[in-house]
Amino acid sequence: MSERIRFHLDEKVDPVIALGLRRYGIDVTTTNDVKLRTQSDEVQLTFIQETQRVLFTQDADFVIIASSRIDHPGITYCKKGTRSIGEIIETLVLMYEVMTPEEMVGRVEFV
Repeated sequence: MSERIRFHLDEKVDPVIALGLRRYGIDVTTTNDVKLRTQSDEVQLTFIQETQRVLFTQDADFVIIASSRIDHPGITYCKKGTRSIGEIIETLVLMYEVMTPEEMVGRVEFV
């Protein structure tokens, strides 16, 4: 497993967040980058499992899915409109700096 968290942003997330994370040198993919736009939540989960990426989402459906299973590399959720883009980037950078991929397995973190 990677020594640092790698993120995947779902299609409901503002692409500016990916740009901000990349400025910090963080490995991040987006649903559009990997051509999963309009794919089901299950397809998104399969992708993060295969690539061992922590999902950042603003889609509450992923929180519901994650509550019934722990076989994912981690999900970070922020309800849309509750945090600024800067606050989201800052929080994800902090997670990247202090948490390991192993610590995120099966967890849901709320921003």
